[in-house]
Amino acid sequence: MDHRYESSETLRNKCAACYRQFNKMEHLVDHMRTSYHSVHEPMCGICKKHCRSFESLREHLIGPLPKADCERIFKEQGCDICLTIPASRSALRAHKKSCQLSLSNNGVLYRMAKLGIQDDLRIENSRGTVVALSCKMVGGGIDGSLDLCARVCLIDEHERIIFHSYIAPNLPVTNYRYETTGIRPEHLRDAVPLKQVSRKIQDYLCNGEPIWQIRSRSGSARILVGHGLGHDLKCLDLEYPAIMIRDTSIYPPLLKTSKLSNSLKYLTKAYLGYDIQTGVQDPYDECVATMKLYMRMKSQAHKREDYPLANDPQNRNNFASWRQSELERMTPPKLLEISRSDYYCWCLDS
Repeated sequence: MDHRYESSETLRNKCAACYRQFNKMEHLVDHMRTSYHSVHEPMCGICKKHCRSFESLREHLIGPLPKADCERIFKEQGCDICLTIPASRSALRAHKKSCQLSLSNNGVLYRMAKLGIQDDLRIENSRGTVVALSCKMVGGGIDGSLDLCARVCLIDEHERIIFHSYIAPNLPVTNYRYETTGIRPEHLRDAVPLKQVSRKIQDYLCNGEPIWQIRSRSGSARILVGHGLGHDLKCLDLEYPAIMIRDTSIYPPLLKTSKLSNSLKYLTKAYLGYDIQTGVQDPYDECVATMKLYMRMKSQAHKREDYPLANDPQNRNNFASWRQSELERMTPPKLLEISRSDYYCWCLDS
């Protein structure tokens, strides 16, 4: 067998993104049709391999079976928080000073000043374009397992509190879950009714734009950031268009390798470098964590594309406009060039 021929054929049928190898070019084309590799995937700074999530990239670098060369270089000068590879050890030290974040002092000062609860949406925050939301649930029902929203917090992109209120649930509370919520019966005695809070928050998010008209990201409506927002919005009895929601619990780059959600506690420790949810859980701290995660994902420097999504109405599927024979004649890098992501990358918000 001509080993030179074998090597060239192997390279010919090797995915330029994930480096998977195929026996036939047609199999590589089929792989590219369904993998949605793109410039938006997390990528190893050493070998340039594309990974589906940051957890996959972490396993590639320092997991149970890492790539040996990548592991060696990463252990010497890689950042274990954002998984980038600065140019030198001195550059790594400087990088870690900005990459390693800490619990915001804003919330500490807020509590120390005993300002109480900010239950009016402040007008001075009306220019903000991004809002983070977090709720604390108490228990309802016979066994106390029914989630009832009893506290909500909203902050802007500068981590300033926009709205913070206790909420009077529609159903009787049978378990205050004090160990984690810190909520007592007296907190809810004169609390704002759920319906009133929901309407106030929705009006603020829509920012003068009718909710049924919100169809693009170019309007006046605000981006809503959070973790598990589907559950929070349901408990608030609040609707908001999916196109304006940035949920860290379902964002593909932040998922587990099994494609299940990571906890906010884990994401904050792994990708921001500090701890939250130790003891009584403050919704302000959770808002700050999700906002910081969003800003970190948004700041990813990715190459701009004409059509960012493979399922974009303007684009549909990049491979559909090509004949199979034409695709099989393309090189793997060319196939990657025309491939698009199947999710909206938050870098496009900038």
